[in-house]
Amino acid sequence: MKNPKKLLALIFVFSTMITYAIAQEKTGFHVLKDLPIASSGGWDYITVDGANKRIYTSHGNQVNVLSTVTGDSIGYVPNTPGVHGIALIPALNKGFISAGRANKIVVFDLKTFKVLEEVAVGENPDAIFYDDFSKKIITCNGRSKDASVYDPLTDKVVATIPLNDKPETAVSDGKGKIFINGEGTSSMIVIDATTFKEIARYKIDGGASPSGLDIDRKTNRLFLGCGGTKTMVVMDATNGKTVGTYPIGGTDGVVFDPGLKMAYASNGEGTISAVREINADKFEFVENITSEPSARTIGIDVVTHRLYLPAAKTEPAAPGGGRPKQIPGTFHIIEVGK
Repeated sequence: MKNPKKLLALIFVFSTMITYAIAQEKTGFHVLKDLPIASSGGWDYITVDGANKRIYTSHGNQVNVLSTVTGDSIGYVPNTPGVHGIALIPALNKGFISAGRANKIVVFDLKTFKVLEEVAVGENPDAIFYDDFSKKIITCNGRSKDASVYDPLTDKVVATIPLNDKPETAVSDGKGKIFINGEGTSSMIVIDATTFKEIARYKIDGGASPSGLDIDRKTNRLFLGCGGTKTMVVMDATNGKTVGTYPIGGTDGVVFDPGLKMAYASNGEGTISAVREINADKFEFVENITSEPSARTIGIDVVTHRLYLPAAKTEPAAPGGGRPKQIPGTFHIIEVGK
């Protein structure tokens, strides 16, 4: 084609059509199966190790371990009072559990599930994760409103970060910054992963009471599940500015799939809200995937792109509100995918 203007126009139209087609495409996700766990008890976070084909779910006062291949039980880690979250370092063959009622990290062997160590941290440790930049385990301590920094090589707490807010979840950009949801003030707290000092605090524009949190490290975008406003806020991690807000449900968990460029929020109403990243500055709400009422937290296998959500059947809520009572023997993990 000799006319360069016509060529540029055709390129623009073609690229626009591709972008539109991507934005309109649904996930094709649905519930594939339920993975039953016979024992009773409440739950919080779930962690999926896709590389080693394992699911770790908090349940009662223990962590249950299942196979992602068969769904069968592999084992469990006992005596984790008030368990909330699970972090893994396969290279060290160690797992780390936040035991909220014990104010401890429970360290266990990934092969035998034997408890190796119990380490005191702040009050009511909730979310826990491994920062691969600093090589440290971080706990978000709800009652003492701080974060504990634990060295898995020395088995010692090396720093305590005052937050003056109830921390919910934390993630790392892998380049020296840690981001922590401040639930009480609806803020994003930024921590230097070398000094373990606060370096910034952003007021969340477009959402309140953030709980779930994940990050796209390539575009430096944070995905915040804000249960107070039932919105997912996409934030620019460099300056705290809101890139977009999208309707979700009463969520307590958010995961991001870097392969599919999709963020998912698990909603207690029985849906999973999917938001697609088209580029760093453009996002689209895709759909609400049916899950099951009570499935408020979520884990992701980034190898198979499947989602896993703990849930249980419950009795009707008592008059005046409060958390519905779990029906014994109904706890299970929902597996969602194509």
